[in-house]
Amino acid sequence: MNASHTLNGLIATEHGFIDGALRIERGRISAIEGEPIAEVRVRDRISASRPLVLPGFVDLHVHGGGGADVMDGGDAAVKIAAIHATHGTTSLLATTLTAPAEDFLPALQALRDASDLKTNGARVLGVHLEGPYINENKLGAQPPFSRRFDLAEVQTLHTVFPIKLITLAPEILGGIDAVRTLTEAGFIVQLGHSNGTYEEGAAALDAGASGFTHLFNAMSGMHHRAPGMVGAALAHARYAEIIPDMQHVHAGAIRVALRSIECLYCVTDSTAAAGMPDGDYQLGRQTVTKCMGGVRLADGTLAGSTLTMDDAFKNLVDVLQLPLLNASKRVSTYAANFLKLSDRGRLAVGAYADVVTLNRDLQLQSVWVEGKQHA
Repeated sequence: MNASHTLNGLIATEHGFIDGALRIERGRISAIEGEPIAEVRVRDRISASRPLVLPGFVDLHVHGGGGADVMDGGDAAVKIAAIHATHGTTSLLATTLTAPAEDFLPALQALRDASDLKTNGARVLGVHLEGPYINENKLGAQPPFSRRFDLAEVQTLHTVFPIKLITLAPEILGGIDAVRTLTEAGFIVQLGHSNGTYEEGAAALDAGASGFTHLFNAMSGMHHRAPGMVGAALAHARYAEIIPDMQHVHAGAIRVALRSIECLYCVTDSTAAAGMPDGDYQLGRQTVTKCMGGVRLADGTLAGSTLTMDDAFKNLVDVLQLPLLNASKRVSTYAANFLKLSDRGRLAVGAYADVVTLNRDLQLQSVWVEGKQHA
């Protein structure tokens, strides 16, 4: 049975900060009580007894962490969920890589069979299928196993463990039809790993696509006479994910995206190297090297990241100078909204008690997943 708890502090609700108490009953938020406080006063009021209280972080693009990769199968997902919870992530999507067909089923079966995922670490809400239906000329660090869209493959995998999000390049053969088919079947589609034109991006949005995968990375860039996939995102998207590790995207480009895309949200695109020392790790079938704060292939190509969501939040506030509530929504609320989840990614009565507390330096103090404090 879940115990009752009360967290006192400066609480970030969707509509502003409350200086007061958040009450937890049976894994959900039962009450938020206190007085409104202007955001400009919040950081100065943070203390040991009045921490900053935010929604737990929601990460829709997680390949690995703690030395484990989603494609490893076995207990990899348990390790990944545990390491990311220590950095404040309370919900995530286990993200696959482009791979031969036979590699997907064992990975998803392991997710299905990992009973610890229901009780420990971040909650794995489902799968982000990043590829294999992507452009072979925009692989980024993805292995070279891209192929035509196969609805039967998606449906088979979905029966094993729920697929929540699919990254697809709209310019591949049958790509626009694939977007329409997937969205009509209830899947959420993001555009990415794409060399498509602006027009193809706009057509894919019209067909039902609703976001963009790691904006700017592994997609056709913007030129004033050929706006590309980036231009389609900046002109039309309400949602897009971005990696704010300050390596994948220049701060100036992130600021452009913030001005253009209302619900730009953060992901880590983290690999097995997240939370680990420098050295070699697996990213699907490829070896990557963690060094100098990043992860790269042998040719120097960025290969995912070592970013964690607590650092993502800190970068938004301390580097990009976003207000606290705005930054909080970009590491929690907008991602939950993108998945059409009204009970995660926010501090509201009735929502899951997924909560993080931080000190004045924005360092994590505690993490609560569905009302249970993570060790």
